[in-house]
Amino acid sequence: MRKFFAYPLSVIFYLAFGLTICIFHPVQWVCYNWFGYQAHKKSVDYLNFCILKCLNLLGTRFTFENPYNIKRDQPIIIVANHQGQWDISPIIWYLRRLHPKFISKIELGKGIPSISYNLRKGGSALIDRKDKRQSIMAIRDLTKTLNKTNRSVVIFPEGTRSKDGIPKQFATGGLVTLFKFMPDAIVVPVTINNSWKLMRWGGFPQDIGVHVKHTVHKPIPVAGTAPEELVKQVQDIVLADFPRIKEHTRKSKLI
Repeated sequence: MRKFFAYPLSVIFYLAFGLTICIFHPVQWVCYNWFGYQAHKKSVDYLNFCILKCLNLLGTRFTFENPYNIKRDQPIIIVANHQGQWDISPIIWYLRRLHPKFISKIELGKGIPSISYNLRKGGSALIDRKDKRQSIMAIRDLTKTLNKTNRSVVIFPEGTRSKDGIPKQFATGGLVTLFKFMPDAIVVPVTINNSWKLMRWGGFPQDIGVHVKHTVHKPIPVAGTAPEELVKQVQDIVLADFPRIKEHTRKSKLI
């Protein structure tokens, strides 16, 4: 019965979502080319606010717990587990004060209205997973900007989303690169729960009545801890809410 009602609601959702990204694409272009970075950032913030409202049409609820006053006097590395494509909009909207940028696969930099434009023009890094040198250089260029502006970068170190909600081990490469190039940064661990359920049946229909939760944990300074040890420390914090993999995590080595 749940899936029966999900079909018509998903049609309404996709119509609203498609209209939203098509409307905001020219809005972003005008903001970026006529008014500059700050105006473009505002347009991206409200794009993602509207995406959250589109998801509300499915009965989706969002809880974003952040008890910390994260200061903007240092660059920031936001590290989260990854459960699906709907992880991103809550981070952009609820942490908009931190100017979050993303490390994303290069394929997403074209073909998607609004989303691709923001990845290309908004200050994110597009990496080719088949070209290690290009990936490192793209991340390094991003860190130079973040170190100057005290903005934030979001990274999902699992490398791909979890389709059943159970996180994978963190890959060390991207995180270690960020830690080395951003020694004055703080790390903000974020745990994401339940967003995988939205796509439990694939892209269509979307599930209905899902309660998506984002939990921000206490920031950790990069300085003073070896990069590889810091990766393990952050992984343990992010994955602490997933008891089914605790034993596996203790016995496994980081990738």
